Amino acid sequence: MMERRILQSEVATRSVGDNRVAVVGYAYTFDARSEDLGGFREMVASGAGRESIAEDDIRALVNHDANLILGRNRAGTLRLAEDSTGLEYEIFVDERQSYVRDLLVALERGDVTQSSFGFLVAPSGEGWTRDADGFPLRTIRAMKLFDVSPVTYPAYPSSQSTISRRALDCAAAIAAADRSQCLPDVAGEALRMRLRLSSLAA
Repeated sequence: MMERRILQSEVATRSVGDNRVAVVGYAYTFDARSEDLGGFREMVASGAGRESIAEDDIRALVNHDANLILGRNRAGTLRLAEDSTGLEYEIFVDERQSYVRDLLVALERGDVTQSSFGFLVAPSGEGWTRDADGFPLRTIRAMKLFDVSPVTYPAYPSSQSTISRRALDCAAAIAAADRSQCLPDVAGEALRMRLRLSSLAA
C-alpha cells in the first residue's frame, strides 16, 4: 500500500527565466524523526530515494490529486535530486493551467507551506530499532517514489489509511515486551515477520 508523509518545510517559487516560474521545496529531509505515526516514529536515510529517482516515473501533484498534475520527471517538467539535506524538487509549472495559478497565489500568500511525498518501501528497504526514548523507530533505507506534492493541509500524523498496515503491526510488536515481530537480521537489513498480529492480543 502506498504511504504518504507531510514535511514541515517551506515551499516557494523561483524564477527560471523567460517569465517562467518553478515551485521548489523538499519532499523529505534525511534523518529527521517524524512525530508519532500511531505507535512509531520514522526517518528517511540518506540515499533512500536515489534509485527510484533514476528509474521511476514520478509526478508532481497538488494535494496528491492525480487530476491536478504539475509536472513529471520523464517529461522534463519535474526535477528531483537528493542533496545533503534530502530530496529537493523543482517543478516547472505552466500558468496556462488555472489550478497552477491558484497554487501560485496560495504560495505567495503563505496559505500553502508544506510538502508531501507518496512512496512504497522497497523490499528489504527498512530497519527497526528504538529511539532514545525507547519508542519504535522505523528507518526507510530504500523506497519507490510515486509523487511529490505541495499540500494545503497536513494529514500527518494522519489516519492509518496513509500508513502501511505492516509498519503499524511491526511497531506494535516492538512495543510489546518480549514480542518482537520485526527484528533486524544479523546484517541489519530486512525485517522479518516473526509473530502473527493475532498473537499480540493473546
